[in-house]
Amino acid sequence: MKNKLYFNKLASFLERALIDTPPFFKKLRLIGLVAVTIGTTILMAPIAVPAALTTIAGYVLLGGTVLTAISQVTINEE
Repeated sequence: MKNKLYFNKLASFLERALIDTPPFFKKLRLIGLVAVTIGTTILMAPIAVPAALTTIAGYVLLGGTVLTAISQVTINEE
């Protein structure tokens, strides 16, 4: 019984991810992807980067990832 409930929740999540996203959340998703790109670029820089900048880049990367994920599964209920 528990496995079936888990599968239904997973199927519901996958359906939400495939439905068209509203325009506002498409813009937020793009902003999140840009933040992920900036954070990754700073973290993977081939030069020595100060520890504070590395920490900030990690937080930017995390925030961008969460923003992108939440924006992707937001749907219009009309």
